[in-house]
Amino acid sequence: MCAVAALVLPRTLHAESLALGAEAPKPPSIDHEGKPVDWAALHGVGYTLVYFYPKADTPGCTKQACSLRDAFAALTAGGVTVVGASGDTAEAQQAFRQKHKLPFLLVADTEGKLADAFHVSRKGTFPSRQAFLFKGGRLVWLDTTAATDQQAEEVLAAIKQLSP
Repeated sequence: MCAVAALVLPRTLHAESLALGAEAPKPPSIDHEGKPVDWAALHGVGYTLVYFYPKADTPGCTKQACSLRDAFAALTAGGVTVVGASGDTAEAQQAFRQKHKLPFLLVADTEGKLADAFHVSRKGTFPSRQAFLFKGGRLVWLDTTAATDQQAEEVLAAIKQLSP
């Protein structure tokens, strides 16, 4: 657990952040196709990265998503399932996904229930940029000031440090 704590300490932590070791939240959610998200299945095997971004198809959010898209092969080879979430509608998420050829699930969190479950601060429907990495449904790494163009690099580095 000390190695995990070392990954988090350099970051600014919010008092409300999920604690390391916390069980992954599983609130009712819909994806970019308007279908229910099966959180139990997503968290059932390997790592799950759930990252929040304020608004689809804006400059920083696009850089963050494309960072994960460009490293998708390396992430999946490392056993990572990627899930992006914002307060956008399913239609907006689908358009964002198609426009930038994003190969992963996007969640439409229009009511902020997912952000609230993850203790992600938000202004209206705009969640702050944060990333959570779960293994076997338990939080093993978090980034409360998630990067834009370096998000994938940071996740891969975390996984490398977490591996025995």
